[in-house]
Amino acid sequence: MSDRRIPWWWRWIRIGLDLIVIQVAFVLAYLMRYRWEWFREITFDAPFSAYIPFQIAWTVLLLLMFRLDRVYPPQMGAPWLEEMYRILNAVAKSTLVLMAVVFFSQSLFYSRLMFLEAALLVVLLLGALRFFESRAERIMRRRGIGVVRALIVGAGDLGRAVMRAALARPELGYRIVGFVDDDPEKARTDIGPFRARGTLDDLPKVLGEDTVDEVIITLPMAFYDRIQEVVQHCEARRIPVRIVPDPFQLTLSRLDVRDLDGIPLIGVREARFSPWQFRVKRAMDLVLATLLLLISAPLMALIALAIKLDSPGPVIFRQVRVGKDGRLFTMYKFRTMRVGAEQEQERLRALNEASGPLFKIRNDPRVTRVGRILRRLSLDELPQLINVLKGEMSLVGPRPPVPAEVEAYKPWQRQRLAAVPGMTGLWQISGRSDLTFDEMCLLDIYYIENWSPLLDLEIMLRTIPRVIMGEGAY
Repeated sequence: MSDRRIPWWWRWIRIGLDLIVIQVAFVLAYLMRYRWEWFREITFDAPFSAYIPFQIAWTVLLLLMFRLDRVYPPQMGAPWLEEMYRILNAVAKSTLVLMAVVFFSQSLFYSRLMFLEAALLVVLLLGALRFFESRAERIMRRRGIGVVRALIVGAGDLGRAVMRAALARPELGYRIVGFVDDDPEKARTDIGPFRARGTLDDLPKVLGEDTVDEVIITLPMAFYDRIQEVVQHCEARRIPVRIVPDPFQLTLSRLDVRDLDGIPLIGVREARFSPWQFRVKRAMDLVLATLLLLISAPLMALIALAIKLDSPGPVIFRQVRVGKDGRLFTMYKFRTMRVGAEQEQERLRALNEASGPLFKIRNDPRVTRVGRILRRLSLDELPQLINVLKGEMSLVGPRPPVPAEVEAYKPWQRQRLAAVPGMTGLWQISGRSDLTFDEMCLLDIYYIENWSPLLDLEIMLRTIPRVIMGEGAY
C-alpha cells in the first residue's frame, strides 16, 4: 500500500483513538463489575488502583497483538468485517494471556469476569470507532485526500485484473485515470469507465498533461525493454512505479504451487469456484433462501394480489437466462411490465440507455404502476429464491444474462459465466443499472476470483441499504 494513500497524521490519530478506547473499555468494565454489579454480585470490593498494572499490561499486549494480526499499521479502506475479525482475534488472545496470568497466580482478588467484560467492550467500541473512521475516510477521499490517481500500462488480462480490483474496492483509494497499451486497438478502446490514453509512446505526453500519482505496470516480463523505458519516464518525473508480477498473467489466487523435492511446480487454476467452495456456497444458499422464502411468503402473496388488480396478465414473469457454464434456465420474477413487453423492445431500441448488449430505459413506458414500485425496491426479484433452491441461481453471484447478450460477449467477458448467477452481487452494490456493461463484467470476474463466505456476507449486508434507497434501480 502506497504511503501516499495514508497520511502519516491519520495513522497516528487512529492509533491514538484506539488507545483511548482501550482505556475507556477497561474503566467501564471495572465500573460494571464493582460499582454497578452487572451480571454477578461482588463478594469483596477491590480498588481500581489494584488493576492499573493489568490495565497497562493489557494495553501493551493488545498493541502487540494488533501488530501481529495486521490491525497495525492502520490501512485506509480496509473492509470493516475483515478489520473486525483481526481485532476480535487479537483481543481474544490478549485477554486469554491476561486471564492465564491471574489463574496461575491463584489469586481470588482479581475478577476474571471483569477481563471478559473489558474484552467485549473493547471489541464493540473499536467496531463502532472503525465504522465512523470509514465514514471519515470516505469524506477525505471525496476531497482528494488519500486518493491515488493511477495510470495503468498494459490493458491485457493482468491490466484488467487491476481495473477489476480498483472498481470492486473503491475504498482502497485507487482512482484509475486511464491506461496505455502497445496494441493500437486496445490503445483507443475504453474499458468501462477506464479511458484509453494511447500507446506506450504516448506515455510522456499523458504524464505531462494529467496528474498521475502512481504508474502501475502490467506488461508481461517478456517486454523487459519496454518496462525499463516506462520506469525511466516515471523516474524523470519522480512518479512512483508499481510492477504487477506476471506469472502466466494470473493473480496469486489462481496459482497452484506445489513442491517436488525442492523443485517448485506452478499450476494454473481456472477462474472458477473449487468443489469445496461450491459446496460451502450451496449450503449457505439453501439455508438462507429457505428462511427468506418463509419470511417473505405473506409479502409475496400481497404483491401477487396487487399485480392482478393493477393489470391483466400472469403474476409471474418467466424468462430464459444463461447460467453457469452457459447452461440455460428459466428465471422467475414478479411481472412488472404489461403483457407483450418483450415484443416491443425492438421498437424502443433507440431509447436504450445501457451500454454493450444490455437494454435498459430509465422511464420505460412498458412498466406498470405496481411494477415501478416493485423495481425500485427490488421486490420483483423475490421469486428468484425458488431458482436459488433449485440450484440454478445463488443469493450472490454475477448478474444472469439473456442468451442474446452472451452472443455479443467478447472472449474476456465470458469469464463471468464460470459461476452460478446471483440475485445480488458486486454489480448490485456498486451502482446497479448505472454501471456500464464493461464495469459489470469486471466486477463479476473480480467476485469469481476473490470469492469467500465473508465476501458473500458483506455483499448481502451492503445490498440491504442499496435496495431501501433504490439506488440505480429502474
